[in-house]
Amino acid sequence: MMLEIKNVHKRFDKLEVLKGIDLDVNKGDVVAILGPSGSGKTTFLRCLNFLERADQGEMVFDGEQFDLHAASHADIARIRKKTAFVFQNYNLFLNKTVLQNVTLGLTVAGKMKKDQANEIALAALKRVGMADKQGSYPSQLSGGQQQRVAIARGLASNPEIIYFDEPTSALDPELIGEVLAVMRQLAEEGMTMLVVTHEMDFARHVSSKVLFMADGSVVESGPSREFFEHPRQERSREFIKSILEARK
Repeated sequence: MMLEIKNVHKRFDKLEVLKGIDLDVNKGDVVAILGPSGSGKTTFLRCLNFLERADQGEMVFDGEQFDLHAASHADIARIRKKTAFVFQNYNLFLNKTVLQNVTLGLTVAGKMKKDQANEIALAALKRVGMADKQGSYPSQLSGGQQQRVAIARGLASNPEIIYFDEPTSALDPELIGEVLAVMRQLAEEGMTMLVVTHEMDFARHVSSKVLFMADGSVVESGPSREFFEHPRQERSREFIKSILEARK
């Protein structure tokens, strides 16, 4: 088991957003985190990378145990070296080129020499089909291209897990496919990914496991094919039915 998450709780003032979330992740798993808006999906993902502090919960990562509420800054830094986070809105530096956006974390946080960082960054950009745009600025790119650069930035750090927070939600419909194609390629290469998404085709056909959440709790989890073909819970069946009806 690469990653075990146990009993994650999070509250914002009086609103209980996470009510004891558990998740097991094996190396190479692609976990689609599904659920209606407001179910706590993004908050859960952010707690795993300490972008939010959980009020309670445990993480076992590569056999090492961490308290999600009380982890030290050194622990957090160590965990983040093994992970990457891809945001909805790319979070690129507008005053830096594509190549500079990808190398920045390597040279600043990783203290890597510029030549080595450039080599790694170009390889990452090539994997997402963006090497030819290395000298461009984010304002010169489409949303799909910017998100592919953001994915390359994550890949450059050689993470064990990539967290994706609704990576296509800010994109125009015609640009979604290019980002999903990159994610499908990463899945085929064996990259371990946790993906908060509303893209049901991706969840059904690319992910290996589904975590379905509603109202801050896990309603159902298991292999993706089983979830979509034979959902066990009535709430899961309602969710799938609503998705299918919305497509008509």
